[in-house]
Amino acid sequence: MRCGSWKSESTMDRAWKGLLKSGIIFLTLSLFVYIFYHIDFLEFQRTPNPPFKKIRGSSDPGSNQNYCTFRPLSPKEIDEENTLLNSIAWPNTPSVPLPVSLNDTSNAARSNFVILPRPGGGSWLVGDQLEVMIKMFDFKGRPKTHGGDFFLVRLHNRTVEAGVAGQVVDHLNGTYSAVFLLPWEGKSQIEVTLVHPSEAIPFLQRFAGEKPNGVDFYSTFHSGLLTQKTMCSVCLPPTQQPQCNYTDLNTGELWFCYKPQNLSCDARINHFSIYQNPPKAKEDILFKNGVTMNVGIPASGPAHVTVFPKMKGELAATTNKDIPGPAGYYYKGLWSSLSGATVKRFNNASAISQCLKDKVVHMYGDSTVRQWLEFLSRELSDLKVYNLHNMKQSGPYVALDYARNIFVTYRCHGLPIRIVPSPVTELHYVANELDGITGGKTTVVVFGVWAHFTTFPIKYYIRRLMSIRKAVVRLLARAPATRIIIRTANLKNSPSPFSAQLGGDWPSLQRDKILRTMFKGMDVYFVDAWEMTVAHYLKHDIHPPRPIIKNMIDVVLSYICPSK
Repeated sequence: MRCGSWKSESTMDRAWKGLLKSGIIFLTLSLFVYIFYHIDFLEFQRTPNPPFKKIRGSSDPGSNQNYCTFRPLSPKEIDEENTLLNSIAWPNTPSVPLPVSLNDTSNAARSNFVILPRPGGGSWLVGDQLEVMIKMFDFKGRPKTHGGDFFLVRLHNRTVEAGVAGQVVDHLNGTYSAVFLLPWEGKSQIEVTLVHPSEAIPFLQRFAGEKPNGVDFYSTFHSGLLTQKTMCSVCLPPTQQPQCNYTDLNTGELWFCYKPQNLSCDARINHFSIYQNPPKAKEDILFKNGVTMNVGIPASGPAHVTVFPKMKGELAATTNKDIPGPAGYYYKGLWSSLSGATVKRFNNASAISQCLKDKVVHMYGDSTVRQWLEFLSRELSDLKVYNLHNMKQSGPYVALDYARNIFVTYRCHGLPIRIVPSPVTELHYVANELDGITGGKTTVVVFGVWAHFTTFPIKYYIRRLMSIRKAVVRLLARAPATRIIIRTANLKNSPSPFSAQLGGDWPSLQRDKILRTMFKGMDVYFVDAWEMTVAHYLKHDIHPPRPIIKNMIDVVLSYICPSK
C-alpha cells in the first residue's frame, strides 16, 4: 500500500508540475504577443513625452490633403504671423484657366521702360533719385491692366565695376516705377528684367503653399542586422503606418518619420534628401527661360543716363521720399554700405587676422554661410580647419589659429536640409546652439537660414525664425556685447520651371522679407546678400562667386572691427 500510495503521489506531483510548466509557457507566449502588438506603446512610454503624440496614424489615407503639423502659436504670435503674411501678400491677379495660354500673359519683349525727366530739370547729379516708368503688355500687344509682375532692376557701369539695385513700386494697373539712387558720376546703364509674369505667381504660391514640395526626405534606421529607410517630413501623408515623432523638446520644432516595421524609432541614424522627378506640367510654359522668365525689357528711348558731380550748395533731386533707398552699391568692384557701418577693406591675411584676433566666431546655416568659413580658411594659412571625419555639407567644422587665439566653428542649421546621408546626431537646431553659447565682447555669431525652406510652407519658416529669435534675445540678455550678424537670402540661377518653383528668386524673396522684418529693430547686423547679388554684374548663383564673397567678408569684419 505504501508503495502504491507513494506511486500515486508521484504521478500527482508530475501532473501539477506539467500544468505549471504549461501555464508558464502560455503566459510567456501571451506576453510576447502582447509586446509584439504593443511595441509602439511601450516605446512611447520609454521616450520623454513631447507636447505632441509620439505615434500618429490614420485610418483614412485620403481624408485630409492639408496634413501638415505646425507648432501651436500663442495669441501674440498668431497676430505677428498674420502681420508677416500680410506684409508679403502679392497683388491679386486674374486666375489663369487651363490649358495655359500666353495670350494674356505679360510679355517682356512687347513691354518697355522709359526714363522720366529729372524733377526740376537740368542734368542728373550724384545723389539724385532717378525714376523709370515700366509699361507692361501681353503677348497680343495689349496693355496690362493689373499688377503682380516680378522684376529685378539695377543701374550699372561695367567699366568702373559699379552697380546699385533699384526699388520697384507696383501701381496695380500694368505700370510700375523703378527708382534708383545715383551714387557715382559718369555714364550708367539701366537694366530691367522680368523674372516672372504675374500669371506665374499663383503657381509659385501653390507649389509649397500648404505642404512641402519638390524634395523628399528620408532617414535610415539600423539595429543589428536590420536596416530600413522611411520617409520623413513635417507633412507626412496619413497612412495606416504609425509615425515616429522627433519634436525637439526645447524649441518645439517638429519632425516626423514613418516608423520602420521592425525597428524602434530610436534606431534612426541618418537623414538625406532626394529630389522629386518633376512631371511635365501645363503651366511650364509660364516658366520658359528667355521667353516668359528672366527676360530683359527694352527701353523706349535711351537706356542710359550721364551723371555729373554735385557742386557745393546743389540739392539732390528726389522723386519719392517714401521709397527706401538701397542698402549699398558697388564702385570699382567694392561694396559701400549706405545703411550700416562703413565698410573697411581687409585686403590681406594680416588685416583679417588682426580683426579676428582673440575672437570666437560661431557660424550656423547652409552652404552659403559655409562659403564664408571656406573663404577665411583659404585666406588665412594659419587658420587650420580640423578634419573631424564628417560630411562636407553638414559639418561640423572647427578652425583654429593657435598663435592669434582665433577660433571659428560652422554647423548646418538642422532640419529641414537637402543633403547627402548625414548623421542625425550632427543636425542641431540653431536655437539650441545659441542657448549653449556664453557670449560676450569676444564672441561673434553668424547665421543664415533661408535656402532650404523654400520648398516648405511659409508658416513653417516663420516658426523656425521665431525660435531662433527667442534664442537671440536670451543670448543678448545674458551677454549684450555679443555681435550677431545675419546673412540674408541672395539671387540664384533658376533656368528651368522646376528650379524656379523649387527655390527660385520669388520664393527666396518672400522668405527674405520675413527674415528682415522679424529681426528689425534688434541689436543685430545684416549682410544684405540680396542687394549685393542684384547690383553685381556677375551671374547669379546660389553660391555667389568669390568677388562677391570677398565684399561680404569685408562687411562682416567691418561689423566685428568697426572704424573708431
